[in-house]
Amino acid sequence: MKKSIILSAFILGISTANAQTDQMALQGTKLRDNWSIELKAGMVTPLTHSSFFKDARFGFGLGVSKQLTPIFGMEVQGMGYVNTTSSKTAIDVSDVSLLNKFNLMNLFGGYLGTPRVFELEAVAGIGWMHYYMNGPGDENSWSTRFGLNLNFNLGETKAWTLGIKPAVVYDMEGDFNRAKSRFNANNAVFELTAGITYHFKGSNGEHYFTKVRAYDQAEIDQLNASVNNLRAQVNERDYLVNNSNQRINILQKELEDCRNKPAEVEKVVEVETSRIPESIITFRQGKSTVDASQLPNVERVANYLKKHAEAKVVIKGYASPEGNLEFNKKLAQARADAVRNILVRKYKINIARITAEGQGIGDMFSDPDWNRVSICSIIEQ
Repeated sequence: MKKSIILSAFILGISTANAQTDQMALQGTKLRDNWSIELKAGMVTPLTHSSFFKDARFGFGLGVSKQLTPIFGMEVQGMGYVNTTSSKTAIDVSDVSLLNKFNLMNLFGGYLGTPRVFELEAVAGIGWMHYYMNGPGDENSWSTRFGLNLNFNLGETKAWTLGIKPAVVYDMEGDFNRAKSRFNANNAVFELTAGITYHFKGSNGEHYFTKVRAYDQAEIDQLNASVNNLRAQVNERDYLVNNSNQRINILQKELEDCRNKPAEVEKVVEVETSRIPESIITFRQGKSTVDASQLPNVERVANYLKKHAEAKVVIKGYASPEGNLEFNKKLAQARADAVRNILVRKYKINIARITAEGQGIGDMFSDPDWNRVSICSIIEQ
Protein backbone atom coordinates (compact mmCIF):
# COMPACT_ATOMS: atom_id res chain seq x y z
CA MET A 1 0.00 0.00 0.00
CA LYS A 2 2.80 2.38 0.92
CA LYS A 3 4.60 1.82 -2.36
CA SER A 4 1.38 2.25 -4.34
CA ILE A 5 0.64 5.65 -2.79
CA ILE A 6 4.16 6.91 -3.46
CA LEU A 7 4.20 5.63 -7.02
CA SER A 8 0.79 7.08 -7.85
CA ALA A 9 1.68 10.53 -6.54
CA PHE A 10 4.91 10.73 -8.56
CA ILE A 11 3.34 9.38 -11.76
CA LEU A 12 0.55 11.97 -11.53
CA GLY A 13 3.06 14.76 -10.94
CA ILE A 14 5.30 13.77 -13.85
CA SER A 15 2.39 13.35 -16.29
CA THR A 16 1.02 16.77 -15.30
CA ALA A 17 4.44 18.37 -15.85
CA ASN A 18 4.78 16.81 -19.29
CA ALA A 19 1.27 17.86 -20.32
CA GLN A 20 1.93 21.44 -19.31
CA THR A 21 5.22 21.55 -21.23
CA ASP A 22 3.53 20.23 -24.38
CA GLN A 23 0.80 22.87 -24.27
CA MET A 24 2.92 25.99 -24.02
CA ALA A 25 6.46 27.27 -24.14
CA LEU A 26 7.55 28.79 -20.82
CA GLN A 27 10.37 30.99 -19.62
CA GLY A 28 11.78 30.35 -16.17
CA THR A 29 12.15 26.57 -16.34
CA LYS A 30 15.81 26.31 -15.38
CA LEU A 31 16.91 24.39 -12.30
CA ARG A 32 17.41 27.58 -10.29
CA ASP A 33 14.02 29.03 -11.24
CA ASN A 34 10.75 29.03 -9.26
CA TRP A 35 12.10 28.19 -5.82
CA SER A 36 10.28 29.49 -2.77
CA ILE A 37 10.47 29.36 1.01
CA GLU A 38 7.53 29.30 3.38
CA LEU A 39 6.94 29.93 7.09
CA LYS A 40 3.64 28.81 8.56
CA ALA A 41 1.92 28.33 11.89
CA GLY A 42 -1.45 27.19 13.12
CA MET A 43 -3.19 24.46 15.08
CA VAL A 44 -3.64 20.69 14.95
CA THR A 45 -6.37 18.65 16.65
CA PRO A 46 -7.34 14.93 16.68
CA LEU A 47 -9.82 14.04 13.97
CA THR A 48 -12.02 11.84 16.23
CA HIS A 49 -12.89 11.24 19.89
CA SER A 50 -11.86 14.71 21.07
CA SER A 51 -13.03 18.26 21.49
CA PHE A 52 -12.03 20.19 18.40
CA PHE A 53 -10.75 23.32 20.17
CA LYS A 54 -10.06 21.96 23.65
CA ASP A 55 -7.59 19.37 22.42
CA ALA A 56 -6.07 21.64 19.76
CA ARG A 57 -2.38 22.52 20.07
CA PHE A 58 -0.01 24.86 18.34
CA GLY A 59 2.00 23.75 15.29
CA PHE A 60 4.58 25.53 13.17
CA GLY A 61 6.67 24.65 10.15
CA LEU A 62 9.09 25.57 7.36
CA GLY A 63 8.87 24.52 3.72
CA VAL A 64 11.05 24.79 0.63
CA SER A 65 9.30 24.40 -2.74
CA LYS A 66 10.25 24.00 -6.39
CA GLN A 67 7.54 24.71 -8.95
CA LEU A 68 8.22 22.46 -11.94
CA THR A 69 5.37 23.73 -14.11
CA PRO A 70 2.52 26.21 -13.59
CA ILE A 71 0.41 23.20 -12.53
CA PHE A 72 2.79 20.92 -10.61
CA GLY A 73 5.26 21.61 -7.83
CA MET A 74 7.03 19.76 -5.02
CA GLU A 75 7.79 20.82 -1.46
CA VAL A 76 9.90 19.53 1.39
CA GLN A 77 8.16 20.52 4.61
CA GLY A 78 9.00 20.18 8.26
CA MET A 79 6.32 20.56 10.96
CA GLY A 80 6.58 20.55 14.74
CA TYR A 81 3.69 20.30 17.20
CA VAL A 82 3.91 21.82 20.68
CA ASN A 83 3.39 19.39 23.56
CA THR A 84 0.37 20.09 25.79
CA THR A 85 0.52 16.91 27.90
CA SER A 86 2.34 16.21 31.16
CA SER A 87 5.32 14.96 29.18
CA LYS A 88 8.43 17.09 29.62
CA THR A 89 9.27 17.38 25.90
CA ALA A 90 8.50 20.81 24.34
CA ILE A 91 7.59 19.21 21.01
CA ASP A 92 5.95 15.82 21.12
CA VAL A 93 5.68 15.12 17.36
CA SER A 94 7.58 16.24 14.25
CA ASP A 95 6.67 15.44 10.65
CA VAL A 96 9.03 15.86 7.67
CA SER A 97 7.11 15.42 4.42
CA LEU A 98 7.63 15.36 0.67
CA LEU A 99 4.56 16.96 -0.89
CA ASN A 100 3.14 17.11 -4.40
CA LYS A 101 1.18 20.29 -5.15
CA PHE A 102 -1.34 20.65 -7.99
CA ASN A 103 -2.58 24.11 -9.00
CA LEU A 104 -6.23 23.43 -9.81
CA MET A 105 -6.82 26.89 -11.31
CA ASN A 106 -4.09 26.40 -13.89
CA LEU A 107 -5.03 22.75 -14.43
CA PHE A 108 -8.63 23.50 -15.41
CA GLY A 109 -8.43 27.15 -16.45
CA GLY A 110 -5.04 27.25 -18.16
CA TYR A 111 -2.02 29.33 -17.18
CA LEU A 112 -2.48 33.01 -18.05
CA GLY A 113 1.19 33.98 -18.00
CA THR A 114 1.06 35.46 -14.49
CA PRO A 115 -0.31 34.01 -11.23
CA ARG A 116 -3.92 34.81 -10.41
CA VAL A 117 -4.70 36.85 -7.31
CA PHE A 118 -6.41 33.78 -5.82
CA GLU A 119 -5.37 30.21 -6.59
CA LEU A 120 -6.38 26.83 -5.18
CA GLU A 121 -3.87 24.00 -4.79
CA ALA A 122 -4.44 20.36 -3.94
CA VAL A 123 -1.69 18.80 -1.79
CA ALA A 124 -0.76 15.15 -1.29
CA GLY A 125 2.41 13.61 0.08
CA ILE A 126 4.17 11.27 2.45
CA GLY A 127 6.38 11.95 5.44
CA TRP A 128 8.46 10.65 8.30
CA MET A 129 6.77 11.14 11.68
CA HIS A 130 8.76 11.08 14.92
CA TYR A 131 7.25 10.90 18.44
CA TYR A 132 9.36 12.37 21.26
CA MET A 133 9.12 10.53 24.58
CA ASN A 134 10.46 11.18 28.08
CA GLY A 135 13.81 9.46 28.27
CA PRO A 136 14.70 6.72 25.78
CA GLY A 137 12.20 5.05 23.52
CA ASP A 138 11.25 7.63 20.88
CA GLU A 139 8.97 6.18 18.22
CA ASN A 140 9.00 6.56 14.44
CA SER A 141 6.20 6.16 11.94
CA TRP A 142 5.32 7.31 8.46
CA SER A 143 2.54 9.65 7.48
CA THR A 144 0.41 10.77 4.59
CA ARG A 145 -0.99 14.26 4.12
CA PHE A 146 -3.96 15.42 2.06
CA GLY A 147 -5.04 19.04 1.97
CA LEU A 148 -5.75 22.26 0.14
CA ASN A 149 -3.81 25.50 -0.16
CA LEU A 150 -5.93 28.64 -0.53
CA ASN A 151 -3.32 31.03 -1.90
CA PHE A 152 -3.55 34.81 -2.26
CA ASN A 153 -0.74 36.20 -4.47
CA LEU A 154 0.21 39.67 -3.27
CA GLY A 155 1.55 42.72 -5.07
CA GLU A 156 2.23 43.53 -8.69
CA THR A 157 5.31 41.30 -8.86
CA LYS A 158 3.55 38.33 -7.18
CA ALA A 159 6.68 37.71 -5.10
CA TRP A 160 4.72 36.99 -1.90
CA THR A 161 1.88 34.56 -1.26
CA LEU A 162 -0.39 34.38 1.78
CA GLY A 163 -1.90 30.93 2.18
CA ILE A 164 -4.54 29.25 4.33
CA LYS A 165 -3.82 25.51 4.48
CA PRO A 166 -6.29 22.95 5.87
CA ALA A 167 -5.05 19.34 5.77
CA VAL A 168 -5.65 15.86 7.20
CA VAL A 169 -2.53 13.98 8.38
CA TYR A 170 -2.63 10.20 8.88
CA ASP A 171 -0.25 8.17 11.04
CA MET A 172 0.07 5.18 8.72
CA GLU A 173 1.40 2.85 11.40
CA GLY A 174 -0.85 3.81 14.32
CA ASP A 175 -2.88 0.77 15.41
CA PHE A 176 -2.53 -0.93 12.04
CA ASN A 177 -1.65 -4.23 13.63
CA ARG A 178 -5.01 -4.22 15.41
CA ALA A 179 -7.34 -2.36 13.03
CA LYS A 180 -5.64 -3.53 9.80
CA SER A 181 -6.30 -0.13 8.23
CA ARG A 182 -3.76 2.47 7.19
CA PHE A 183 -6.20 5.33 6.64
CA ASN A 184 -7.78 5.15 10.07
CA ALA A 185 -9.53 8.30 11.31
CA ASN A 186 -8.57 7.38 14.87
CA ASN A 187 -4.92 7.85 13.87
CA ALA A 188 -5.44 11.13 12.01
CA VAL A 189 -5.34 14.80 12.90
CA PHE A 190 -6.84 17.88 11.29
CA GLU A 191 -4.31 20.62 10.69
CA LEU A 192 -5.14 24.26 9.94
CA THR A 193 -2.24 26.66 9.30
CA ALA A 194 -1.59 30.00 7.67
CA GLY A 195 1.68 30.68 5.92
CA ILE A 196 3.62 33.38 4.09
CA THR A 197 5.72 32.35 1.08
CA TYR A 198 8.45 34.24 -0.74
CA HIS A 199 9.13 33.29 -4.38
CA PHE A 200 12.71 33.90 -5.50
CA LYS A 201 13.33 35.73 -8.77
CA GLY A 202 14.21 33.48 -11.72
CA SER A 203 16.32 33.71 -14.86
CA ASN A 204 13.47 35.44 -16.72
CA GLY A 205 13.56 38.35 -14.26
CA GLU A 206 10.21 37.44 -12.70
CA HIS A 207 9.06 35.49 -9.66
CA TYR A 208 6.95 33.12 -11.75
CA PHE A 209 6.75 31.40 -15.14
CA THR A 210 6.25 33.64 -18.17
CA LYS A 211 4.72 32.47 -21.43
CA VAL A 212 6.55 32.79 -24.73
CA ARG A 213 5.55 31.82 -28.21
CA ALA A 214 7.16 28.65 -29.45
CA TYR A 215 8.67 28.95 -32.92
CA ASP A 216 9.38 26.04 -35.21
CA GLN A 217 12.45 25.96 -37.44
CA ALA A 218 10.52 27.10 -40.52
CA GLU A 219 9.34 30.24 -38.70
CA ILE A 220 12.85 30.90 -37.41
CA ASP A 221 14.26 30.59 -40.95
CA GLN A 222 11.58 32.94 -42.24
CA LEU A 223 12.33 35.51 -39.53
CA ASN A 224 16.06 35.29 -40.26
CA ALA A 225 15.35 35.88 -43.95
CA SER A 226 13.23 38.92 -43.08
CA VAL A 227 15.99 40.30 -40.85
CA ASN A 228 18.58 39.84 -43.58
CA ASN A 229 16.28 41.53 -46.10
CA LEU A 230 15.80 44.50 -43.78
CA ARG A 231 19.54 44.76 -43.27
CA ALA A 232 20.03 44.83 -47.03
CA GLN A 233 17.44 47.61 -47.33
CA VAL A 234 19.19 49.60 -44.59
CA ASN A 235 22.53 49.22 -46.34
CA GLU A 236 21.00 50.34 -49.64
CA ARG A 237 19.40 53.30 -47.93
CA ASP A 238 22.70 54.26 -46.32
CA TYR A 239 24.33 54.13 -49.75
CA LEU A 240 21.67 56.45 -51.19
CA VAL A 241 21.99 58.82 -48.24
CA ASN A 242 25.76 59.00 -48.66
CA ASN A 243 25.39 59.73 -52.36
CA SER A 244 22.81 62.41 -51.61
CA ASN A 245 25.09 64.01 -49.03
CA GLN A 246 27.89 64.10 -51.57
CA ARG A 247 25.62 65.79 -54.11
CA ILE A 248 24.51 68.27 -51.47
CA ASN A 249 28.13 69.13 -50.70
CA ILE A 250 28.86 69.62 -54.40
CA LEU A 251 25.85 71.90 -54.88
CA GLN A 252 26.66 73.87 -51.75
CA LYS A 253 30.18 74.42 -53.05
CA GLU A 254 28.80 75.57 -56.40
CA LEU A 255 26.43 77.94 -54.62
CA GLU A 256 29.29 79.27 -52.52
CA ASP A 257 31.37 79.77 -55.66
CA CYS A 258 28.50 81.66 -57.25
CA ARG A 259 28.17 83.88 -54.21
CA ASN A 260 31.91 84.67 -54.27
CA LYS A 261 32.02 85.59 -57.97
CA PRO A 262 33.22 89.15 -58.75
CA ALA A 263 30.55 91.83 -58.55
CA GLU A 264 30.75 92.66 -62.27
CA VAL A 265 29.64 89.10 -63.11
CA GLU A 266 26.58 89.56 -60.95
CA LYS A 267 25.84 92.85 -62.67
CA VAL A 268 25.93 91.19 -66.06
CA VAL A 269 23.47 88.55 -64.91
CA GLU A 270 21.30 91.20 -63.35
CA VAL A 271 21.19 93.26 -66.54
CA GLU A 272 20.37 90.27 -68.71
CA THR A 273 17.74 88.68 -66.48
CA SER A 274 16.62 91.52 -64.19
CA ARG A 275 17.18 89.18 -61.24
CA ILE A 276 20.02 87.50 -59.35
CA PRO A 277 20.48 83.70 -59.51
CA GLU A 278 18.06 81.81 -57.32
CA SER A 279 19.17 80.86 -53.81
CA ILE A 280 18.32 77.33 -52.66
CA ILE A 281 17.95 76.42 -49.00
CA THR A 282 17.83 72.66 -48.32
CA PHE A 283 16.04 70.97 -45.42
CA ARG A 284 16.25 67.70 -43.56
CA GLN A 285 13.51 65.12 -44.20
CA GLY A 286 10.28 66.02 -42.42
CA LYS A 287 11.82 69.27 -40.99
CA SER A 288 11.06 72.95 -41.63
CA THR A 289 13.93 74.37 -39.56
CA VAL A 290 16.76 76.10 -41.45
CA ASP A 291 20.09 74.47 -40.56
CA ALA A 292 23.07 76.62 -39.69
CA SER A 293 24.83 75.40 -42.85
CA GLN A 294 22.06 76.97 -44.96
CA LEU A 295 22.08 80.41 -43.34
CA PRO A 296 24.67 81.84 -45.82
CA ASN A 297 22.16 81.22 -48.62
CA VAL A 298 19.50 83.18 -46.71
CA GLU A 299 21.99 85.95 -45.92
CA ARG A 300 22.84 86.27 -49.60
CA VAL A 301 19.19 87.09 -50.37
CA ALA A 302 19.00 89.51 -47.42
CA ASN A 303 22.12 91.41 -48.56
CA TYR A 304 20.74 91.80 -52.05
CA LEU A 305 17.41 93.11 -50.77
CA LYS A 306 19.18 95.63 -48.55
CA LYS A 307 21.25 96.91 -51.48
CA HIS A 308 18.27 97.06 -53.86
CA ALA A 309 15.34 98.66 -52.11
CA GLU A 310 13.06 98.17 -55.12
CA ALA A 311 13.66 94.43 -55.34
CA LYS A 312 11.30 91.81 -53.92
CA VAL A 313 11.69 88.08 -53.30
CA VAL A 314 9.39 85.13 -53.93
CA ILE A 315 10.10 82.09 -51.70
CA LYS A 316 8.69 78.79 -52.92
CA GLY A 317 8.74 75.83 -50.52
CA TYR A 318 8.79 72.22 -51.67
CA ALA A 319 8.55 68.79 -50.04
CA SER A 320 9.73 65.38 -51.21
CA PRO A 321 7.00 62.80 -52.02
CA GLU A 322 7.45 60.56 -48.96
CA GLY A 323 4.55 60.45 -46.53
CA ASN A 324 1.05 61.94 -46.48
CA LEU A 325 0.13 64.44 -49.21
CA GLU A 326 -1.67 66.85 -46.88
CA PHE A 327 1.27 66.83 -44.48
CA ASN A 328 3.71 67.52 -47.34
CA LYS A 329 1.62 70.50 -48.47
CA LYS A 330 1.78 71.98 -44.97
CA LEU A 331 5.50 71.15 -44.75
CA ALA A 332 6.22 72.93 -48.06
CA GLN A 333 4.47 76.09 -46.81
CA ALA A 334 6.30 75.85 -43.45
CA ARG A 335 9.67 75.72 -45.23
CA ALA A 336 8.83 78.87 -47.22
CA ASP A 337 7.62 80.59 -44.04
CA ALA A 338 10.82 79.60 -42.19
CA VAL A 339 13.02 81.43 -44.72
CA ARG A 340 10.68 84.47 -44.73
CA ASN A 341 10.77 84.66 -40.91
CA ILE A 342 14.59 84.73 -40.89
CA LEU A 343 14.62 87.57 -43.45
CA VAL A 344 12.11 89.56 -41.39
CA ARG A 345 13.35 88.87 -37.86
CA LYS A 346 17.10 88.62 -38.31
CA TYR A 347 17.76 90.88 -41.29
CA LYS A 348 14.83 93.31 -40.80
CA ILE A 349 13.50 93.01 -44.33
CA ASN A 350 10.01 94.49 -44.75
CA ILE A 351 7.52 91.62 -44.89
CA ALA A 352 5.68 93.41 -47.70
CA ARG A 353 8.66 92.70 -49.98
CA ILE A 354 8.47 88.96 -49.34
CA THR A 355 6.08 86.38 -50.79
CA ALA A 356 6.17 82.89 -49.22
CA GLU A 357 4.39 80.15 -51.17
CA GLY A 358 4.11 76.44 -50.46
CA GLN A 359 4.30 74.48 -53.71
CA GLY A 360 3.56 71.04 -52.27
CA ILE A 361 5.60 68.16 -53.65
CA GLY A 362 8.53 69.20 -55.83
CA ASP A 363 9.51 67.54 -59.09
CA MET A 364 12.58 69.55 -60.10
CA PHE A 365 14.90 66.60 -59.51
CA SER A 366 14.56 62.88 -60.21
CA ASP A 367 15.89 62.08 -56.74
CA PRO A 368 13.04 62.80 -54.25
CA ASP A 369 15.52 63.84 -51.54
CA TRP A 370 16.59 66.88 -53.61
CA ASN A 371 13.09 68.32 -53.59
CA ARG A 372 13.15 69.21 -49.87
CA VAL A 373 14.02 72.90 -50.49
CA SER A 374 12.94 76.50 -50.43
CA ILE A 375 13.88 78.45 -53.59
CA CYS A 376 14.32 82.23 -53.31
CA SER A 377 13.76 84.18 -56.55
CA ILE A 378 14.56 87.94 -56.67
CA ILE A 379 12.07 90.02 -58.62
CA GLU A 380 13.29 93.36 -59.99
CA GLN A 381 10.79 96.19 -60.35
